[in-house]
Amino acid sequence: MTNFTIAWIALPFFVGFVIYLFPKLDRWLALGITIVSAVYAYQAFVESAPLNIQLLDNFGVTLVIDQLSGFFILTNALVTAAVILYCWSTQKTSFFYMQTIILHGSVNASFICADLISLYVALEVISVAAFLLIAYPRTDKSIWVGLRYLFVSNTAMLFYLVGAILVYQAHHSFNYAGLRGAPPEAIALIILALLVKGGIFFSGLWLPLTHSESESPVSAMLSGVVVKAGVFPLVRFALMLEELDPIVRFFGVATAVLGVGYAVWEKDTKRMLAFHTISQLGFVLAAPVVGGFYALTHGLVKSALFLIAGVLPSRNFKELQYQPLSNQIWLALAIASFSISGFPLLSGFGAKVLTSKNFLPWQVIAMNIAALGTAISFAKFIFLPHQKIVKTKEEKKLSPGFWLAMIVLLGGLIAANGFYYEAYSFKNIVKPLITIGVGWIMYLLIFKRSLLKISRVSEKFDHLIGMMSLMFILIFWMVWAA
Repeated sequence: MTNFTIAWIALPFFVGFVIYLFPKLDRWLALGITIVSAVYAYQAFVESAPLNIQLLDNFGVTLVIDQLSGFFILTNALVTAAVILYCWSTQKTSFFYMQTIILHGSVNASFICADLISLYVALEVISVAAFLLIAYPRTDKSIWVGLRYLFVSNTAMLFYLVGAILVYQAHHSFNYAGLRGAPPEAIALIILALLVKGGIFFSGLWLPLTHSESESPVSAMLSGVVVKAGVFPLVRFALMLEELDPIVRFFGVATAVLGVGYAVWEKDTKRMLAFHTISQLGFVLAAPVVGGFYALTHGLVKSALFLIAGVLPSRNFKELQYQPLSNQIWLALAIASFSISGFPLLSGFGAKVLTSKNFLPWQVIAMNIAALGTAISFAKFIFLPHQKIVKTKEEKKLSPGFWLAMIVLLGGLIAANGFYYEAYSFKNIVKPLITIGVGWIMYLLIFKRSLLKISRVSEKFDHLIGMMSLMFILIFWMVWAA
């Protein structure tokens, strides 16, 4: 498996550059890489014990592949495959597919790294590839959004690099295990950087503008897998070091509530989905031991929703209430919305049940509020008007690739039920149904008619950088007190 792992990591970068030599095969080569990743994820699941690879020594590269990695790698494979299929009949150039595959490979690398320097390299490559995809349309707005993302990301990674050096100074090793006993400021700097990269809590408020203003396929990649490159190491830290588990859980709860607090009031479809990405990442962190399964279901759902949002006739919920969707598009939208709300028969139900069983007592009330907010948020999609319409504007935009992408993503939501089929008991089914029902009633009676608009001041560029300093103080105090 060691040789397979090294070849698997190198393959996307090799193929990414080979695409230029065979531009007519760009889509096929890119799709082939995702299939290889899916096979690798399967191997990670069937291995009886975690695979530890030490390529050099304590100063070198350390890799760990286990079931947790498998969930995140499978998410990356399915989401990237769906995006490639979605773009199949478009005029995307070989450059787009090259960057997509390089992004795919670097995200995969972040899911198996077990040393701070290898993770640093992977996250930096992710930043560059993501920037190039965000700026792909080459409009003034897309370039600005991309540069904004790149600047915030690189600022965070400077903090990360300083923290990694302090860890090495303390233990003469960059291994994750070196965080135990490292200076509080080193741990705080590393956690701060990962919170920013993962779009967590106030340090993640760069995310709504970036995800909502990117092209829909890019938004699907960013929300489905890219932000998880920052979240995955936090989950790994919490599982390895018990003293960091309460800190990770705290930010999980705070993020879940913050994100959904914005989402329930948002009137723009893509911004609502972006805020809800923040909230759902909180669920991943709130119960680290089962974070992999939740990350898989969220990645599939959110990617599907961003791709569907790209073909809706408007981004404004108020306008969509007067423009009936075709039954086919509404059905795809409803399936994804039901899953993320926790409706039975879709893997979002199992993920929420399994996650809730691993909450600590102090987390329960806040996470139930976040679950209720989720039901309210996605009632906005479920209650959109729809009917049988011939050749609507959105249908003209569609291609077979769109429906193939939906088959991959929504089919994955159904198939993933098998990961936790024990969730299907009467007690487990009743609670989410009640939560969804109450959420729908609150939406229809309160939020549907609301004209409240949440201020965007906190999303301004200068405030994002200032927020990092405040977050560092908070994290340092938490680590020092732990």
